[in-house]
Amino acid sequence: MTFSKFGNKFTRPNGITQLMDDLGKANSSNNPDLVMLGGGNPAIIPESNVVFVKELQQIISSSQVDQMIGLYDGPQGHDGFRIALANMLNEHYGWTLDAENISLSNGSQSNFFGLFNLLAGEMNDGCQQKILFPLAPEYVGYADQGLSEDMFVSIKPTIHELDNKQFKYEIDFDALKAILESEQDFGAICVSRPTNPTGNVITDAELKSLDALAQQYKIPLIIDNAYGHPFPGAIYTDATLTWNENTILCMSLSKLGLPGLRTGIVIANKNIIRAMSRINGIMILAPNSVGPVLMTRLIKDKELLPLCNNVIKPYYKSKSETAVALFNEIFADMPVYLHKLEGAFFMWLWFKDMGITSEALYEKLKAENVYVIPGHNFFIGINDDWAHKHQCIRINYAKDEDTLRKGLKMIKRIISDN
Repeated sequence: MTFSKFGNKFTRPNGITQLMDDLGKANSSNNPDLVMLGGGNPAIIPESNVVFVKELQQIISSSQVDQMIGLYDGPQGHDGFRIALANMLNEHYGWTLDAENISLSNGSQSNFFGLFNLLAGEMNDGCQQKILFPLAPEYVGYADQGLSEDMFVSIKPTIHELDNKQFKYEIDFDALKAILESEQDFGAICVSRPTNPTGNVITDAELKSLDALAQQYKIPLIIDNAYGHPFPGAIYTDATLTWNENTILCMSLSKLGLPGLRTGIVIANKNIIRAMSRINGIMILAPNSVGPVLMTRLIKDKELLPLCNNVIKPYYKSKSETAVALFNEIFADMPVYLHKLEGAFFMWLWFKDMGITSEALYEKLKAENVYVIPGHNFFIGINDDWAHKHQCIRINYAKDEDTLRKGLKMIKRIISDN
């Protein structure tokens, strides 16, 4: 069978599909020795899960269930949810949104596919616009979203080494400005905050500078806020959430502990939202209603943010403190470095000056029933032979302490042998 260019591009082997295939097979194996530290699945937090299940049961026993499962929403998404969310954000941040500034989709992956291909690729004048990531590594799920080849360009970070064998990636603004001034055309700047895979939270000053550059070059600034404020609020350092007409803010219900609901959120100027709504109408007809209906009352009655602040954020912050303590204990005498845990629920380990690549380590760990994510897939659009790309792995630390300890000790044993 002969596929189209689209078919060839989206069916060829790629990093994210292979990794998710490995994780899916591992999760379905029922292997009692499995140590699953890969994947981005949020934790099922008992206290918040009780709230969500109770809300679902109340909806099922009421007439709202008809709206949830029996009626199409419009392509922009559930009206009541969008109104409630706009009101909540306006009250919380002093913004001036209304429901027409918000569109929904079946998950963040769907949103980014729409946004990236709306703003970049082959343009009407024949030029090829690209998406610019000002800081790498970035979320691996972006990598294969473009309909055009070579749609993404990333800037290598400045690596700032800290005390206690920690480090932090920072934006190299000189390199960023140089590439914006080059002959390449860019349709948007995109950054996640907190960043998946590293847990990095770019500072307010960095965000302000990115916003200024985006406005200077008349391109949108996309902020992937899936782990950020105000929900789920998995940020453990000072960070201010901002929005303006040139900002495209992407949010999600997944990291509340509801990934199966597949509800992605875009907050943007009304031209962008109209465009996203039309893309939805073509690609998915209408976003699903389950997530929005489940969340609407919790938002309107001001129950969601206290749940985030008092349950979800403290849960992940405690996990991060455990992760740092285990890192300090297990790797105390080895040249292994940890990115400062500022948000989300990932450890990013850097095996500096060691004789094993992240790809080789991944395969050796998999053979021992320990699953992590090798780091090279996260350096999107950096195609040179930079060694650092092959020296890092991502670990999901939203696990019980014994599982995390077992996995970290296995990593230590394998790298000690190489």
